[in-house]
Amino acid sequence: MEPHIHVSLFCLFIGVVSPRTAEASVDTRIKPGVNNYSKYYNYSELTGLLQTMVNTYPHISNLSSVGRSVQGRELWVMRITKDPNTDDPGKPRFKYVGNMHGDETISRQVLVYLVDYLLTKYGEDQRVTELVNTTDIYIMPSMNPDGFEKSVEGECDGTAEGRVNARKIDLNRSFPDQFGETVVTKEDAPEVWSIIQWILAKRFVLSANLHGGTVVASYPFDDSANHQIEGSYSRSDDDLLFRYLARVYAKNHPVMRTGHPNCPDYPAESFEEGITNGARWYDLSGGMQDFNYLHGNCLEITMELSCCKYPPASELRSEWDMNRESLMAYMEMVHIGLRGYVTEANNGSGLPDVRIVVAGINHNLTTGQHGEYYRLLLPGQYNISAIAPGYTTQTVHNVLVTKGKATELNFTVRPAPSALVSGVPVTTSAATSAQSTAQGTAQSTAQGTAQSSTPASEPTPSAENKAPASSGNRSDSPPPPTAGPEVSPPLMPQDFRHHNYADMELFLRRHSVEFPAIAHLSSVGRSVQGHELYVMVISDNPTVHEHGEPEFKYVGNMHGNEVVGRELLLNLIEYLCRNYGNDPEVTQLVNSTRIHIMPSMNPDGYEVAREGDKQGYLGRNNSNNFDLNRNFPDQFVNITEPRQPETEAVMSWLESVPFVLSANLHGGSLVVNYPYDDDREGVSQYSKCPDDEVFHQVSRAYAQENALMHKGHPCEMLYPEEYFGEGITNGANWYNVPGGMQDWNYLNTNCFEVTIELGCVKFPWEKDLPKYWDQNQRSMLQFIHQVHRGVKGTVSDIHTGSGIPDATIRVEGIDHNVTTAQTGDYWRLLVPGTFSLIASARGYEPMKIYATIPKDRVEVVDFKLSRVGAGPEGRLPAGPPPTQDPSVEEFQNFIRYLSVGEGLEELVRSTATENSYRYRSEREIAESLRGLLLNFPKITSLRSLGQSVDFRTIRALEISNQPDEAEPSEPKIRFVAGIHGNAPVGTELLLEFATFLCMNYGKNPAITRLINSTRIVILPLINPDGRQLAEEKQCTSTRGMANARGKDLDTDFFGNASQRVVEAQPETRAVMKLILERGQTLSVSLDGGALLATYPYDKPVQTVEKEGTLKYLANVYARNHPRMHLGDPRCPSTGQGGVLRAAERQSHMGSMKDFSVDFGHCPEITVYTGCCMFPPAEQLSTLWAENKKALLSMLVEAHKGVRGVVRDRSGKPIVGAMIVMNGGVRVYTAAGGFFHALLVPGSHDIEAIADGYQHQRQKVVVSSHEAASVVIISLNMDNRIFGLPREFVVAAAAASMTALVLTACIIWCVCSAKSNQQKDGFHRLRQHRDDYEDEIRLTSMGSKKALLGHEFQDESESDEETLYANKL
Repeated sequence: MEPHIHVSLFCLFIGVVSPRTAEASVDTRIKPGVNNYSKYYNYSELTGLLQTMVNTYPHISNLSSVGRSVQGRELWVMRITKDPNTDDPGKPRFKYVGNMHGDETISRQVLVYLVDYLLTKYGEDQRVTELVNTTDIYIMPSMNPDGFEKSVEGECDGTAEGRVNARKIDLNRSFPDQFGETVVTKEDAPEVWSIIQWILAKRFVLSANLHGGTVVASYPFDDSANHQIEGSYSRSDDDLLFRYLARVYAKNHPVMRTGHPNCPDYPAESFEEGITNGARWYDLSGGMQDFNYLHGNCLEITMELSCCKYPPASELRSEWDMNRESLMAYMEMVHIGLRGYVTEANNGSGLPDVRIVVAGINHNLTTGQHGEYYRLLLPGQYNISAIAPGYTTQTVHNVLVTKGKATELNFTVRPAPSALVSGVPVTTSAATSAQSTAQGTAQSTAQGTAQSSTPASEPTPSAENKAPASSGNRSDSPPPPTAGPEVSPPLMPQDFRHHNYADMELFLRRHSVEFPAIAHLSSVGRSVQGHELYVMVISDNPTVHEHGEPEFKYVGNMHGNEVVGRELLLNLIEYLCRNYGNDPEVTQLVNSTRIHIMPSMNPDGYEVAREGDKQGYLGRNNSNNFDLNRNFPDQFVNITEPRQPETEAVMSWLESVPFVLSANLHGGSLVVNYPYDDDREGVSQYSKCPDDEVFHQVSRAYAQENALMHKGHPCEMLYPEEYFGEGITNGANWYNVPGGMQDWNYLNTNCFEVTIELGCVKFPWEKDLPKYWDQNQRSMLQFIHQVHRGVKGTVSDIHTGSGIPDATIRVEGIDHNVTTAQTGDYWRLLVPGTFSLIASARGYEPMKIYATIPKDRVEVVDFKLSRVGAGPEGRLPAGPPPTQDPSVEEFQNFIRYLSVGEGLEELVRSTATENSYRYRSEREIAESLRGLLLNFPKITSLRSLGQSVDFRTIRALEISNQPDEAEPSEPKIRFVAGIHGNAPVGTELLLEFATFLCMNYGKNPAITRLINSTRIVILPLINPDGRQLAEEKQCTSTRGMANARGKDLDTDFFGNASQRVVEAQPETRAVMKLILERGQTLSVSLDGGALLATYPYDKPVQTVEKEGTLKYLANVYARNHPRMHLGDPRCPSTGQGGVLRAAERQSHMGSMKDFSVDFGHCPEITVYTGCCMFPPAEQLSTLWAENKKALLSMLVEAHKGVRGVVRDRSGKPIVGAMIVMNGGVRVYTAAGGFFHALLVPGSHDIEAIADGYQHQRQKVVVSSHEAASVVIISLNMDNRIFGLPREFVVAAAAASMTALVLTACIIWCVCSAKSNQQKDGFHRLRQHRDDYEDEIRLTSMGSKKALLGHEFQDESESDEETLYANKL
């Protein structure tokens, strides 16, 4: 081929050529191009160059601006395609964006070279020609021209001024974010605003954002809900596809594909295959690539092109050579997957905004203006649906997507026979069904693979797949299709029969095994007779709560003889499982909702009920003969019947999941019954709850789909007078039901529940069951849809972006609040209208937002709360941290990650251990501790605290990264067990916990970090003598409870000698010595005989000084235990459960936890691990699994509260200073002036007091999900005298002395004058000297007596004052 001569485009600026010369140049095929690879183009040069290119190639290029920068520079976009001035719906849109950070400049130049390459090679290179003819390409060389102008060539680390825009805004942190609000104004970031409008208008299919600083391809998501700073893989629904696209770029880049950029600043940094998940690399909120995917129909990846952000221009040629093939190959990926049109059957016009749904992938896109769509997919078989409001949903099954060019699939949709029901599309079967078409290249590409039914894992396009179609017979704009897809109706249940317990269990287990991706079976408890209370969870991620996804539940068979609900829920499980991925409505519900289904709450009652029962009571109650729907706590009536195990289990379940909407399925009538179920008077009258309108709305949604129910005359043969308007009723207006489950749901959780009566016959004959499914199928689905009404969103910290759990959402005018879940997400059902919403949380300023709720969908309202006392940006005023550790913020993110969402649960799952659990003797316990010391000497130390009565050693193990060095700045947590020898479970749990920590140190990053930042003291056995006496499988025996002298050690801890009758036991003395060591933050003691957590005090006191904090700590443990937060009512010795003040369980003096609080200044909670004191060894594995997460939660909790350092103005630490919190609780500073105190979340006042220094007060805010608030307290020397400034006192003293001297002089003068007068008088009145002297003597004696009396009085007062001072 004849070589081509490329002349710099700048030549076009010089001179004027004649038309003849220009014609000659065309004839000789000399085309202008870029040959200057030795310089960067500034804004003026870039503008001129792009304009020249367009003038030269007007038939394939068009230059436009999508907006302007802060300083008024145009955001130029070069459009390259055949016929660039017209919009061709047959061509997918692709874009490249460069120079988003102004100091990352390689992308800017490389994209200029790409523009030149495409323009100059068009018509010459077959690959380029096909790409330009079939693709609508948009290239923006510089998104941040202002920043570029401030950047400096050769600055590999970049410049702060160049990275951001002219308003100092980082453009890649300024886009709307799914996990938090990004507050950036149009004035501050006009570049971002312009790009957003451009993205939304153009509906790009594929994109890349080019950066610099390393060499890697990064794909969504860029951040996660927990905002862990790094290491948290944030998976999108198209994760496999994104990974493939990223690899396409990386494998064609000679450096990127190695995975080792070898950047000088990060020599050890590596990326497998040269790609990374954005959030796993580092968390980035407000990024552009996530916005494209979530809001723009577009898949975007971020490419980092070079280690040096602004390398010398001499490297530009090599950078272009390394990226050219990657840039081309990545653009070609816009043609993979699926493409087509959606048209209207009546007139053939294209339908815009039709949703294209791929079953199993919860990410939809919509059609463009002409009904066109492009859906990138990996090779495989898919079920594809087109969903448009007002039209029948069309689904094509088993669409084969092949390697290479896109398969073409067209849809023709027809208006629905009836309007949508509440906005939900109904899948119908059409007699005249449309069929799919495969035309052109898609048809030819699919040949030879049409029979394949196994989808390939990933495509690997190669050169042979890139052969272009013949330009002569290809239509750039294919004609609209004339046929549409074939429709299949949803699969209906086939299993219509009554299922006893064994049969139901098998049904549930079978579906759980057959559909593991969407169905998860578990039990929330057991009935009186030990039957499992099974719950099937159906969702695209059924085992975890996903941020932003509402939780829904159905409960059936609460009354054992009301069986229709039980069978309908089994039918529903089958329907959802078998239609997922095939039916769009089912797929949408499962992907967007976590659906919990409990077919039977009363399995015992069902087993005794009888088929054919119409109105009977046999089997209604549980095995203890209690009506479960009269057994819940009630707002108006005191329920005296004992709480049943089924009730307790359900209450525990409801409190552990943030349910939004629920229905309790009954039988005996045909109506939807909504709260309240009773009233204060106990008579049948309307008992209106605050959300009466919402309950009307959701109740009607169910009843309207059941024609017989909606009539309102349900059981005319049985109850001819009964009528329910629209098929719904207020519960109390029908009849009073105290202790009902639906009211308890509404009053004690976030969940709105109704009770649905499904039929007049309680236990119908089996042959009638299909009729009930037909009547209720649409109703059950429609009711699930109601969970997506009202308002939802996230409440987060405006500074950190992390979600705030337990925040309150209040609607003005409605006296019913809801709270946020662990990651800060919430849902609040509301009727359409405008409402004022107020979000509040402890330690935060409340925030009000007005929201308008639409009719058929949910409104998203997010709240960004500022801390109390924070500045305008949400930051609290604070001094520097006590240590200048640069990883402080990273550690704070780590604690936040473990405190919200699934962070702690993920840690538990990732550190599974296998062990043969057994009880160890005292000698084996000692050997286990020594074994840990010998095997892990760098992180453990072992010491003897003392000996028992029988001379057995009491040992404590410390685990830390520096166990032999004092680290006062780190929190110190104490785990204690075995104070009662007959409760050895705690001992075994702590030994396993110690082993678990040591085994995972250096292997698991989270465990390693916790150990490196915490001093963990484990005292597994306080009472070894009692342990030797105790016997296994003795649940209530007291043998071994006391020590060898028969003393219950938990009654032997006294701090005042006056309270002690006898000398402390040796075990007590050993532990007291440990407790009195300063600097301990938290203590957890494990015991047995119940299932609850208790907090001080054990002694009978009226008020507890810091009860809020102590109760909160106990709640943290209980909340992280699967069963503890409500306890186990089957404990033989006590029915208490959950969390209690210790004295409420069993009041006594001398407890270890009371001593720890009063004299060790360390909060301690006691955890009772189970009903049985000494259960069989086989139960130890279950007990460890139940307590593992809770024990880890205590390690995390030890890092919260408030911590800091007290020092004087010179920086010298003050040891022994007293820190008073809220005027009561006291802790003392340790070495280095450090202190740490745990506090209940909220705002607190702290005061530092030290001898010789002035007191200082500060306000701190404590969060439930963040590391301790850090305060620096610098105290001034106390120069005051009697509380007054020294200067004032000295001046006042001097003035007083002067006045005193003057007064004395005056008095002396006056007295002298009077004395002379008196002497003269005495000489006249007293003639005898002896009489005079006697009188003087008597007077003198009287004065001595008076003086002596005053002396005794002063001495007595001095003693009293001394005693008072001692008391103080």
